[in-house]
Amino acid sequence: MLASPTLSASRAHADPWTALDAELDRWRAAGRTATFWWRDDDATAPGPALDRLLGLASRYDAPVGLAVIPKDATEALADRLAASANVGVLQHGWAHANHAGPGEKKMELGDHRPASLVADELRAGFDRLSALFGSRFLPALVPPWNRIGSALGPHLAEIGFAGLSLFGARAQRLRDGLVLANTHVDPIAWRDDRGFTGTNAALAALIGHLSDRRGGLVDPDEATGLLTHHLAHDEATWSFLERCLEALASHSAARLLPADTVFDAADP
Repeated sequence: MLASPTLSASRAHADPWTALDAELDRWRAAGRTATFWWRDDDATAPGPALDRLLGLASRYDAPVGLAVIPKDATEALADRLAASANVGVLQHGWAHANHAGPGEKKMELGDHRPASLVADELRAGFDRLSALFGSRFLPALVPPWNRIGSALGPHLAEIGFAGLSLFGARAQRLRDGLVLANTHVDPIAWRDDRGFTGTNAALAALIGHLSDRRGGLVDPDEATGLLTHHLAHDEATWSFLERCLEALASHSAARLLPADTVFDAADP
């Protein structure tokens, strides 16, 4: 039995990937380009999951900002990335260690310890990543768990940081003199089973930020950020990531930016 035109249209409208295409079509109709960037957290060493991530980046010509944990970063990771195009290294705190108290949200870079001590750790991490990765290392800080205390702010520029990345739509472009470039879509359900959050939920966040940018409800110049964690992906998350990269690569109104561009200090 053939589906009625009305039912077919209803099913097409319910397809979240069709909804993404429709939102990108609106950007194109307005003569605008929807910018994106991709951040992947928790790298320390090469392995099958990282190879899979870099394979996707290569296949879809998708630049990725790899947030590396300095304390545990290996020479082998530096060697692996040396042969990879479109990969920028960001600093993921120092050791990804939680220093918050019981019942508090996890934080490594909070105000639980003296700011000078935390700054010393970050400085050691900055120097280590600079030595390991050279010009591939970008002076941008990604706080573990996307949280950072207020007391540390004045120290960041002194260390050498020019960029900062958290989660959620930014309220302003600069924070403590650093360019703020956040992520907005995380496909992992961390508070539940740590599996894939689902296509509808992930794309709702993606489309929501795009729509808010287009409508001027949030900073229209902040690239929509996709956040992944290659070491934590199940097959459903990998499938979503590939489908998302494919959708963005194939639409003329979408453009994936390299991390050095989103943290560029020049005015957009």
